Amino acid sequence: MAAKDPAATAWRGDAAGVTVSTRLTPRADRDAIDGLSTLSDGRRVILARVRAVAENGKANDAARKLLAAALAVAPSRVRLVSGASARQKLFRIEGEPGPILAVLERAAGKGPAR
Repeated sequence: MAAKDPAATAWRGDAAGVTVSTRLTPRADRDAIDGLSTLSDGRRVILARVRAVAENGKANDAARKLLAAALAVAPSRVRLVSGASARQKLFRIEGEPGPILAVLERAAGKGPAR
């Protein structure tokens, strides 16, 4: 079996958790995850939007809570790894990767429906 191309998904799992690439839009009309997208450089990201403004970390915190809710994990298990002042962000979700990856795969239409 061939190895997965890292650019093919917006996440990668390891023994301790999952790292997720996102593109965040602050000051949106609602908090939502809008699916997957491919950036101009070929990287895949999860599109997310939050109502919070992008000042003093408010949008980052709202995005962290949004991801936690979507992945059914405690917000304390989600932390921002990079991109604090950029639209593209990298979040780390700590914990057993299997269930987290399963939710992401289903959301991307790659796995069995719930």
